[in-house]
This record gives sequence, structure tokens and C-alpha cells, in this order.
Amino acid sequence: MNAHVTPRMDMIGLVVTDMAASLGFYRRLGIEVPAEADGQPHVDVVLGGGLRMAWDTVETVRSFDPGWEPATGSRVALAFDCGSPAGVDAVWAELTDAGYEGHLKPWDAFWGQRYAVVHDPDGNAVDLFAA
Repeated sequence: MNAHVTPRMDMIGLVVTDMAASLGFYRRLGIEVPAEADGQPHVDVVLGGGLRMAWDTVETVRSFDPGWEPATGSRVALAFDCGSPAGVDAVWAELTDAGYEGHLKPWDAFWGQRYAVVHDPDGNAVDLFAA
């Protein structure tokens, strides 16, 4: 007899070329990661609501998947609610002023949100939004 199993979303994982650079970026977005994590090959933190976020270096992933190669282009984005339209503009300015790549400047999207897109140090799309 087969028991029905319903999977539960538990973790979002990123593969990174530079752990400290990636963690520095996500700290700017409010994710609390201890400073000592910067030199680790794997980092795992619990976000609000119990969802986890993890980072693994390319070397860590290749230790169990030797043929791993990064995808080209971006098909997944992490989205951060900035609380207000002014919050979107402020976070965009902070990140781009710090040297992170701005992909789409803040705009008033037709679906009713203030929206912008920046890239993390590995080129992943990170959406900034507010109602």
C-alpha cells in the first residue's frame, strides 16, 4: 500500500561563487546571517515563517555533483517586500550605490506595485516591490 506524501516547501538554496559577497548582499536585504558564516562552504538560516534559505559554494555542490554547471539566464527570482513605494526606491538606491547591478529601475507596474530588479553577486534576479 502506498502512503500519500505531500511535499512541503522548506528551503530556497543558492549556489554562490563568493560566500562573503553573497551573504553581504542578502544582509542588506534584512536576512540575518552571522558574520562567521562568510567563510563557510554551506550556510543555512531560518527565515520568518520557518522557511529556510541556504547558500552553498560552487565547490561544495561539485563535491557531490562533479558536473554541475550554473544555468544561463535567470528563471527564478527572489522577491522582497520593501513596505512602501518609497521603500522600493530607497532599497534600490542603497544596493546600486553599493555597486550591485541594477537590472530594472523602480517603476510603477501596471499590476499596482512599485517594482524594481537588482542582481545579486551571482547574477540572480532579486525583485524589490511594494503595493
